[in-house]
Amino acid sequence: MAYAAAFDLVARHVAEGRLPSAVLGVATAEGTIALDAFGADTADRYPLFSITKPLVGIAAARAVEWGLLTAETPLSAAIPGFDGDREDVVRLRHLVSHTVGIADPPLDSAIPLRTELTTRGRDFAPGAASRYSTLAFEGIAALLEHTTGLTWDAAVAEWSGELGATGLSLDHADAATIVDAAEAGVDMERFRAAKNPGAGLAGRADDLLRLGSALLRIGTGETGGILQPATLAMMRRPITGDIPRLEPYVASRGQDWGFTWNLRTRAPGLIDQDVYGHGGWAGTEFWVHPSAGIAWVLLTNRALRTGVDLDALDNAIVSGR
Repeated sequence: MAYAAAFDLVARHVAEGRLPSAVLGVATAEGTIALDAFGADTADRYPLFSITKPLVGIAAARAVEWGLLTAETPLSAAIPGFDGDREDVVRLRHLVSHTVGIADPPLDSAIPLRTELTTRGRDFAPGAASRYSTLAFEGIAALLEHTTGLTWDAAVAEWSGELGATGLSLDHADAATIVDAAEAGVDMERFRAAKNPGAGLAGRADDLLRLGSALLRIGTGETGGILQPATLAMMRRPITGDIPRLEPYVASRGQDWGFTWNLRTRAPGLIDQDVYGHGGWAGTEFWVHPSAGIAWVLLTNRALRTGVDLDALDNAIVSGR
């Protein structure tokens, strides 16, 4: 069986208690070719956490295609007065690449995200360094609503509906419980109430596998994709370059940030570094390997995952073992 090593690895993680449950799937441009669940059902929904980021990024990239935004659009276009007395300008390119320079609040902050965005002040000059920012996606949401008239989740639903990825939504009523959320310091009720555009979606493995197949088809001559080939190429173009990389994504992790995509182009543990995607706080993973022609998804529900090596899983999938 192709990918047997990868599925066996995830099965062991569940059987030995490192993961409470898991759904693993692999897709090509033609569709899903392998899918199984362990301690779960393949159709179960999970909180996606930061996989939400590139899903919102796709909506923003479509607005770029339509001429409604550019990478240079200032956040002040959607939030008048945002820059105030600042001598610098926060632009879309900073928001999508973790170079915005605004410190993140906790995931379960009770303060409205728009208030957090406009009151936390500058951590560093935008573009001067890279520090992971979930709050920046509230700025992307503001620009989307200002230019398209759609809330960020409606903008995601617009393109995901085209793929039949109908499980992606802010509704967590039937989503898996994060078994150690309290231990890891997150109040899930407050988190869900925030409807965070950088972390708030839930979904199924099938939804992300449909997306992975669609992304692999872009540029193959098929018409009617969710993005134009040049747009996907723009999203995969590194923005962070050689600027300082601050915790937790330091330079030694071997990655750049593109237009919301995590580009693991120098990751020392990977067989295939032609890869883009994103992970999520409770163990969710979504990665696309264009040269290998595959995309893969892991959904699980534990924030603290000692002994789970995702590079090993990626390598087993890429090799087809």
